[in-house]
Amino acid sequence: MILTVTLNPSVDRALEVGALTRGEVLRAGGSHIDPGGKGVNVSRALLANGVRSTAVVPAGGAEGEQLVDLLKAEGVDLLAVPIAGRTRSNITLAEPDGTVTKINEAGPVLSDDEFAEVSDAVLTAAPAADWVVICGSLPPGPSLAAFGDLCARLVGSGARLAVDSSGPALLAGVAAGAALVKPNREELAEAVGRMPATLGDVVEGCRRLRAAGAGAVLASLGADGAVLVDGDGVLAGVSPVSVPRSTVGAGDALLAGFLSTGACDAAALVEGLAWGAAAVSLPGSRMPGPTDLDRTSVRVTPHPDPARRLT
Repeated sequence: MILTVTLNPSVDRALEVGALTRGEVLRAGGSHIDPGGKGVNVSRALLANGVRSTAVVPAGGAEGEQLVDLLKAEGVDLLAVPIAGRTRSNITLAEPDGTVTKINEAGPVLSDDEFAEVSDAVLTAAPAADWVVICGSLPPGPSLAAFGDLCARLVGSGARLAVDSSGPALLAGVAAGAALVKPNREELAEAVGRMPATLGDVVEGCRRLRAAGAGAVLASLGADGAVLVDGDGVLAGVSPVSVPRSTVGAGDALLAGFLSTGACDAAALVEGLAWGAAAVSLPGSRMPGPTDLDRTSVRVTPHPDPARRLT
């Protein structure tokens, strides 16, 4: 079982438009309402592929009730912690060429007591999990020290912790000794102070995060695939997408596929890239199922060209 933790979940409305033109009245060609948040998407992707997962989310207000209803309708095993604030709503505008415009609310403030309740729920459920995955941005309220303490307590309890966040929260997971961190290109640049221009830059940045405490680093690079750096070396892989429809949740699907194998190796990277590519081929924030996956198009190499430039 994989336990996911989404501290700032959302209700996501995705609209497909012919072209995004400011000041015009636009008519949507299609629309989807999905439960949102990185950890929520990881749980949804795992469930769609028959992998057991439990999602921990704080939820409040009418949107919180809608989030819970959407997750229950999909069959997601859920630990919902009631909060006083209103769960945020996000809007995604997707154009036919794959261009995505997102409008994200900041999210409700979590009080110290509410964050403590979420932490208690996570720590109670963690012993039954193969992985504990903390994903997404920190909501307003919890201090970085409190977040770092939660990560440290999970690692200290023997849990295999994965952190997919950004900025100080990502670095807090690294400092706590997370078994895996998953930055994207921009998050990696923020963490190491330099935007990677080549695969060699990505590998160097991943190695710096490992030196700071992370066990393994999985860097997602969009159309450039992904790079895995751990104690066994470096792996890089790509999975082309012929008709991209939406990048929303693609990194979450990649992480879910990677963790679904239970290991940090080439097979896990192949699985992650296949799930991520399938998510890009689907509208909105839909998560791929078994019939959407094409592992044959994935290419993984243990000796990537460090001079290869990123697109």
